[in-house]
Amino acid sequence: MPQKRKVLNEVYVVDGSRSPFLKAKGKPGPLTAANLAVATARPLLARMPFEASDIDEVVLGCVMPGPDEANIARVVALRLGCDQHVPAWTVQRNCASGLQALDSAAQNIALGRSNLVLAGGVEAMSHAPVLLATSMVKWLGQWATARSFGAKAKALGQLRPAYLKPIIGLLRGLTDPVVGLSMGQTAEIIACQFGIDRDAMDNYAVRSHQRLANAIDQGWLNEIETVYDTEGNFYQQDDGLRRDSEISKLAKLKPVFDRHFGNVTAANSAQITDGAAWLVLASEAMVEKFKLPVLGRIIDSEWAGLAPSQMGLGPVHAMTPILKRHKLALDDIDYWEINEAFAGQVLANIEAWKNPEYCLEELHSRTAIGELNQEKLNVDGGGVSIGHPVGASGARIVLHLLHVLERNNAHRGIASLCIGGGQGGAMLVERGTNAAQDSAE
Repeated sequence: MPQKRKVLNEVYVVDGSRSPFLKAKGKPGPLTAANLAVATARPLLARMPFEASDIDEVVLGCVMPGPDEANIARVVALRLGCDQHVPAWTVQRNCASGLQALDSAAQNIALGRSNLVLAGGVEAMSHAPVLLATSMVKWLGQWATARSFGAKAKALGQLRPAYLKPIIGLLRGLTDPVVGLSMGQTAEIIACQFGIDRDAMDNYAVRSHQRLANAIDQGWLNEIETVYDTEGNFYQQDDGLRRDSEISKLAKLKPVFDRHFGNVTAANSAQITDGAAWLVLASEAMVEKFKLPVLGRIIDSEWAGLAPSQMGLGPVHAMTPILKRHKLALDDIDYWEINEAFAGQVLANIEAWKNPEYCLEELHSRTAIGELNQEKLNVDGGGVSIGHPVGASGARIVLHLLHVLERNNAHRGIASLCIGGGQGGAMLVERGTNAAQDSAE
């Protein structure tokens, strides 16, 4: 059994915010990644009783920052008014980059290296780069070094139309280079492995939209901040919601990743989206010093590796060690957030925990883990309806999970994601009365 880890300092989540998640619509969206991150963090910091210069560090997850956003965390930190002495760094763990940012920040607080950290994730997937082929780059090098008219004429004569074919960075980035499979193809593999059919995927997708619609109508997404673009337009809520989602409509869509035999469609997959999410993490000393509210605590985290072709099963590989370490059964977890990269992928994780053979051979459990209660899973929708800006989703699901726990007066939750390349990440969080909360009240 995994050994329980020693925690030197408690890690508290003070508050958080996220942007509306804006669906990509075939052209660059209204905000770049840096602008999204800044616009989302400003109102969060404005309601804090401390100054931006009091922050010890800024950690931001991002997979595809733009050409003017090298070490985007530093760019954002300076624009937010953090003094130049406040270090900032960017992390990249594909789909769980935002979760990695939180984990990195939490570790530094637990070890006493930091006391107050702004951490989160951002992605402007609609701004993903379009690249030149290597052949075109070589030709440009030849052209740049040609000095005489004759040399330039020779180089021009060697230019071929095929060199001009662009490389779509987003499509290349969503394909695993080791096994040569797109993320959607890996979802098809594990859905087939666990018998997840098209009907089950489409039903799950419809439910995701229904749950998001209900959350919006009930006013349960109060972590969303209104953001403004450079032209004065404002954005207040997620725009990927399809209130008219019905099984009959989804059934008409053709599979995307396996056109002849597949079941994964655009409708039962996560949307390509732009978005940002932030959390303020603090030590007990900072909670007491600034009399900060406490939304919850980060208790534990886990990272796991598995075959890239099975990457969608990463959540059960990451969540199982946490459960074992803390001697928790599935029913001991009040609410779950498992990122909806694909409907079939989430359902496959649920089936994997029910399968004794898989639990024994892959998760090293002598018995089946059990059946996760889907009434406690992604209760306000997920990536299928909200969208999945890869750098931000890990931070979003942790933030929202804490709000769900607060709303329902619940205690314990786990957030998890599958990660392209064959990994999984998970984080255990809790809320409830503790010494830090008592001192802040």
